[in-house]
Amino acid sequence: MSHYDIVVVGAGHAGTQMVFALTAGGFTGSIALIGDEVSIPYERPPLTKGYLTDDMLSDELAFRAEAWWAGSTVERHLGTAVVAVDADAHTVTTEDGGTISYGTLVWSAGGEARRLPTPGAQLDGVHVVRKLSDAEHVKRLVATTRKAVVIGGGYIGLETGASLRKLGIEVTVVEALDRLLQRVTGEDIAAYIKAKHEREGVEFLLGTGVSEILGEDGHVTGVQLTSGRVLPAELVIVGIGLIPNVQQLADAGAEVGNGVLVDKFCRTTLPDVYAIGDCASFESDWVPDDRLRLESVQNANDQAKAVANTLLGRPQPYDALPWFWSHQYDDRLQTAGVLTGYDSAVLRGDPATGKFSVVYMRGDTVAAVDAINNVKDYAQAKSLIGRTVAADDSRLADSAVPLKAFVTESQLV
Repeated sequence: MSHYDIVVVGAGHAGTQMVFALTAGGFTGSIALIGDEVSIPYERPPLTKGYLTDDMLSDELAFRAEAWWAGSTVERHLGTAVVAVDADAHTVTTEDGGTISYGTLVWSAGGEARRLPTPGAQLDGVHVVRKLSDAEHVKRLVATTRKAVVIGGGYIGLETGASLRKLGIEVTVVEALDRLLQRVTGEDIAAYIKAKHEREGVEFLLGTGVSEILGEDGHVTGVQLTSGRVLPAELVIVGIGLIPNVQQLADAGAEVGNGVLVDKFCRTTLPDVYAIGDCASFESDWVPDDRLRLESVQNANDQAKAVANTLLGRPQPYDALPWFWSHQYDDRLQTAGVLTGYDSAVLRGDPATGKFSVVYMRGDTVAAVDAINNVKDYAQAKSLIGRTVAADDSRLADSAVPLKAFVTESQLV
């Protein structure tokens, strides 16, 4: 049985950045990185964008070249998943039957793309885009695809849809809710993004469910909607959310909810076990209910750095401001803060110009800012989140008044 001072489970963004932060910080103990994919650790955001459209090669996805890994003291255990955790014995068991013991365990196993719970969902040509292997499967199909259906109007679905349109494929987006991006942004942004996609030729069917995926000879041929309408398709992309990979920790006795629950230092309820990234539900001052689970590069990076500092003897609570981005066609959406629980939204600028922003308020507190092609507002918003500003202040809607003007006048809540 191998033993390591620190075992990191999950070789995605959070786990890989954890290893980088430890080594850069001078950690001299032993480190193991366990991942269920065989490929060198890589960035996921380009999978729905540049990699899918051949604007980026697979080698460019890697966080670090193979030479870095070969020269480091980090031992990689790739192509195998952790199937069990014994918190008392401080061991993990891998699917190949191996047992690894740890001094500290950092769980960064992310999540699995939610699958469509309808007949025909297992047909060839029905794909999620979560891993490199998913994107590779999709890339092999695009050359022979004329019509594609995207199920889900969130970021993954829309980014993939934009890439497919760039490749000349007809795209229809089916969303069960009555508007796009309902869980992550406001109406002004959603309306702008919908109009942009429509100008690029995408058809949207909102408030619409899927009853079955149709196929012949094992391959998808269409999508049957709950209305009875059938959408012909050689390719179906499913983007309906993520299921956190936390069952192993739950089985070991960790407290879980929407992810595995951690405190401000990213500690789980198990001894010497931390959790970071997409699978961690953490205490946060940025939302009314004091707990968040975020699927973002920022969250993965900053939580990894916070835990690494703790393990390096420099403990610090995790309180980084959440931020996000999405690229679709030539538009860039950037978000600072979290929209959860906002009760009013202030539009800055004219969406028709392709450059504007929206300020979201909880009472007189700035909760978040969305910016479309507006780097200036986005950058200044980072200092404004959590501060008090009169929601009825007419200057807030005036795009000629910089957001930084409100920072000097306001107080942190």
